[in-house]
Amino acid sequence: MAKRKTPPLQHFESVWDALENTPAEAANMKLRAAFMMALTEHIKAEGWTQADAAERLGVTQPRISDLKRGKIDLFGLDTLVNMLSAAGLQVETRVAKVA
Repeated sequence: MAKRKTPPLQHFESVWDALENTPAEAANMKLRAAFMMALTEHIKAEGWTQADAAERLGVTQPRISDLKRGKIDLFGLDTLVNMLSAAGLQVETRVAKVA
């Protein structure tokens, strides 16, 4: 019985680097994921219901449900930045040259 050749293992910095087609798409997804996690954690820490969060963040309750369920494909960066600002959270950025 002949041995099958296994492909070499690939290592990725993040899951998004493995899943997305380009570094730009991966960077976008990383930011969206980080923003969504920050919002979800803030909502939980404040003890807001989905209805409370929706009213405070200027969105509908189903949008908060989508946020809490991690439906990343439904949220753009602009929307997430607006929601973070409405929550009283500050977004800070850092841009660095790729090694």
